[in-house]
Amino acid sequence: MADRIKNINKEILEWAILRAGNDLDEFYLKNPKVQDWVENESNPTLKQLEGFTQKVHVPFGYMFLNEPPEEDIPIPFFRSGQKKPEAASITLNVFHTIQILQERQSWLTEYLINVDYDDLTFVGKYDVKTGYSTIANDIKKTLGLNDGWANRFRTWEEALNHLTQKIEETGVIVTFNGVVGNNTRRVISPTDCRGFVLVDQKAPFLFINSADAKAAQMFTLIHELAHIWLGETAGFDNSKMMPANHPVEFLCDKVAAEFLVPENYLKDVWQEKQGFHQLAKYFKVSQIVVARRALDLKLISKTEFFGFYNNYIEGVKAKKENAKTSGGDFYATAKKRISLRFASFVNNAVNENALLYRDAYKLTTLKGDTYERFVKEHLHQV
Repeated sequence: MADRIKNINKEILEWAILRAGNDLDEFYLKNPKVQDWVENESNPTLKQLEGFTQKVHVPFGYMFLNEPPEEDIPIPFFRSGQKKPEAASITLNVFHTIQILQERQSWLTEYLINVDYDDLTFVGKYDVKTGYSTIANDIKKTLGLNDGWANRFRTWEEALNHLTQKIEETGVIVTFNGVVGNNTRRVISPTDCRGFVLVDQKAPFLFINSADAKAAQMFTLIHELAHIWLGETAGFDNSKMMPANHPVEFLCDKVAAEFLVPENYLKDVWQEKQGFHQLAKYFKVSQIVVARRALDLKLISKTEFFGFYNNYIEGVKAKKENAKTSGGDFYATAKKRISLRFASFVNNAVNENALLYRDAYKLTTLKGDTYERFVKEHLHQV
């Protein structure tokens, strides 16, 4: 008979359940044995307790603490309308995603220092007192894009892909993911996090929530890029594309809007191009980005904007529900989840005997043959 672990702290058990985003009553309904442990009706075996910690994503050693540990939010995280970042305002899935990218950034920064990689001159180049058009123009110049850069693309989706590539060429790592690592059961809701940025002089990281509507991703991308130019690490939800009530967030939103839909151009064509659909085709951005810019410039009211936004997002959801879903191409998804630029540095380090394969697997969340195939089929394109 397996040995039982006695005197498990009820407070720790319930903290772990809630920390993972569960409702206590619902969790107990699905896991009655855990409720028995809490009520001292029975004690878990070692294997059962290990299974519990894996289910709620808690280190096994936490089960033997006298009280729950204090876990500080790893970066400032802003919510729309709020003046200050809130403690404990992110879910466990967002928390773990930030930790994954912090680990990648820590490794890459050390690697780049060892190979004498120069600091990126645009990181922290400006401050909150700088005009938004100055920052937007400098970002465009750094990326090597002219004012009409998006016009040569058929769709704004193609423009987004090109923009992402140009950003990575400057030295910024861009990752698109809607789950924790490759765990499709741990989805990151856009209402929890649209994106975050980890600023660093050598290896800034941008995270875009790919579970978010693609229509919003380009705006988030430039908003985060503006954070790098200001040297400000942060996460945000940008609910309905509205910023937090904070000077940095206001400025980053203005930079994104000016970069994507310059004020002078929009005012020039506002009467000529009827409707957001035509304007979106002209600027190669989504309709909600155009609508948001029109709101900034007082070309439409808040009521008009939110009415359009809600209808647009509902339409996107309906299309998703009606679309046939498939498993997709794992490797195509992996390219965006990891970033080809980051993966190429990992591969270089492996080839230089500066990194063990097991560490490369951990950093990329790819293992064995999957890692080898990814390197062989995709990294030669970098």
